[in-house]
Amino acid sequence: MRIMKNRKIIALLVLCLSAIVSKVDAQTKNPKHLQFSVEIDPATFAFKGYSLHLRMQPVGNDHLLLGVGTYAMDMPDVMVNLNEMNKEESWEVRLNQGYSFFTEHHFSEVNRKWFIGGQAGIQQFKIKNDQVTGNSTFTNALLMGYFGYTLRPFSLPLYIKPWGGVGYTHQLSGSSRLEQEQYDVAPMTMFATLHVGYSF
Repeated sequence: MRIMKNRKIIALLVLCLSAIVSKVDAQTKNPKHLQFSVEIDPATFAFKGYSLHLRMQPVGNDHLLLGVGTYAMDMPDVMVNLNEMNKEESWEVRLNQGYSFFTEHHFSEVNRKWFIGGQAGIQQFKIKNDQVTGNSTFTNALLMGYFGYTLRPFSLPLYIKPWGGVGYTHQLSGSSRLEQEQYDVAPMTMFATLHVGYSF
């Protein structure tokens, strides 16, 4: 039953991602050359990590943004505790390394106002627990749909981009167990943050 449910979720997410990618329609004010943006997630640096994202606006499209990103961070307790199975169980979780592809449709124009997007990636986690010695790592695949709003408060091509999403994750390799303790990897995940970017 759980396998069938997971397959339906995956199919729905893939359908959403396909719909986003299919929104490639030319506009009269389309860019005549490739345009790029660089983004970071300040929260990752606050939690002993990093992030770097490169986005590209294709020639002939005023709404589509494609990109890649890499990121890492210590997961704050509030995010670990979202899963009731892990709540207050002394887990220390680090997103050791993540790599993702992104696609976004901006309803007004790229890097302005409302947008929807999709993310597909691979994420490696490292877990520790105060109750046992040692640590363990495991790798997940992630599919996520998200939405957000881009603010441009300055005359410079600098923007602030808060967003949040819901995704499906599946463990590919490694172990989420430490001796007798089991870290629960839920199939559904939620995430919210903001990016700061610069277009050129």
